[in-house]
Amino acid sequence: MQINLIVIGKTDDKLINELTQVYAKRLNHYIKFSIEVIPDIKGVKNMSQIQQKEKEGDVLLSKLKPTDYLMLLDENGKQYNSVGFSELIQKQLNSGVKRLVFAVGGPYGFSPKVYNIAQGKLSMSKMTFSHQMIRPFFTEQLYRAFTILKNEPYHHK
Repeated sequence: MQINLIVIGKTDDKLINELTQVYAKRLNHYIKFSIEVIPDIKGVKNMSQIQQKEKEGDVLLSKLKPTDYLMLLDENGKQYNSVGFSELIQKQLNSGVKRLVFAVGGPYGFSPKVYNIAQGKLSMSKMTFSHQMIRPFFTEQLYRAFTILKNEPYHHK
């Protein structure tokens, strides 16, 4: 299986990028992992929030393959503790899914088209994080999930 993280918009914060890459590199020890950044949509000042979400959604959906399992990182998604998240990952590993795709929406979330095609929603917290800050948080939790699955000492109960 391969795991992809698709994010909308680049981040100019060097520290966020570096921390995200630290965990992305560690993850490749366990599984093929990649992050794909969809460039910011041009001309958003002339668009409504709905139009912006639609444009971002169209680009996001164009990146998917028909066999992908899409899980949205969404504030209204299901919450897991770290062990529960590792169990979710194990379930996906066992399911035969070739590519598990997690997606981070833009500043206004996802379009209805994206919600309709997604197989699941995952919330990282009851708190709201910026779509840039969620990147290192998610990659660290995904790394933690694999260390839990491998019974490695990174996670403490």
